[in-house]
Amino acid sequence: MSHHHICEGLNSLRLLGMEQAMTQMSETPDMADWSFDEKLTFLIDAEIQNKAQRRQVRMLKAAKLKATNACVEDIDYRAKRSLDRSYIQVLKTCDWVARNQFIIITGSTGVGKTWLGCAFANQAIRLGYPVVYKRYSLLLEELEIARRDGSLPKYRNRLSKIKLLILDDWAMAPLTPSSRQDLLEVIEDRSGNSALLITSQLPVNKWHEYLDEPTMADAIMDRIIHRSHRIELTGQSMRRKHGVKKDNYHEKI
Repeated sequence: MSHHHICEGLNSLRLLGMEQAMTQMSETPDMADWSFDEKLTFLIDAEIQNKAQRRQVRMLKAAKLKATNACVEDIDYRAKRSLDRSYIQVLKTCDWVARNQFIIITGSTGVGKTWLGCAFANQAIRLGYPVVYKRYSLLLEELEIARRDGSLPKYRNRLSKIKLLILDDWAMAPLTPSSRQDLLEVIEDRSGNSALLITSQLPVNKWHEYLDEPTMADAIMDRIIHRSHRIELTGQSMRRKHGVKKDNYHEKI
C-alpha cells in the first residue's frame, strides 16, 4: 500500500496524529532505518499527543474563560500584591482540584483576581480537568431562568459534573430568597464532590452580611470556608500600573 493510501486510511479513521507522523516519517530519511516497533511506537505516541492537544482545545473552548491566555507561568510577582510564590507553586499542581477543594481570591478592582483565577483554570485544563467559567451575576440569572422553566434540576446536575467551576465577581448581584436557596444548592452539590474557585471584591468577613439571612448564610459559609485556600490580593490596579501596556494586560498580570 502506498504512502498516499495509508494516509487516506488514517484520515478516514480520524487518526490525524498518525497521519501527520506518517508524513513526517516519509520526509525524514533517517527514519527509514527504524525497526517496525520503533515506527509503530512513534505513530502511536503521535496519535496520543494529537488527541490530548485536541481535547485540551475543546475543553478550553467549553470553559469560556474571560482571560483565555492567562497562565500560571506568566504571573507577575514583581507587583506588590501579597502574592506568595511558594504558595502559588503548590496550588499550581492542582492537587486542590483533585481533592475537591476551593480557592477564594479577594481584592479590589483591577488587581488581577479574574486573570489569576483563569490562570488556575487553564492549568486545570492542561491537566485534564473540565472547567466552566461563570460570572456570578450570570449564574444567578441562569438559575432563575431554569427555576422558572422547570429545568433547574437538569441545570444543577450539569453544573455538578464540571470538575472546576469558576465564579467570578462573587457578591456583585443582589440575592432573593430563591436565588439564595439556589446558591446554597450549587455549593452543596460541589462540597466534597468537585472544586470551586471564587473571586470577589468583597472581603470574606463581609460575606455573611451580604448573604443576609443568618441560617442560610451560615450554611453557605460553612460549606465554602472550611474547604478553601485563600489568596488576598492587595496593591494598586494592574490596569493602571506604570509600564504595563493596555494590549498586554491579559497576557501577563
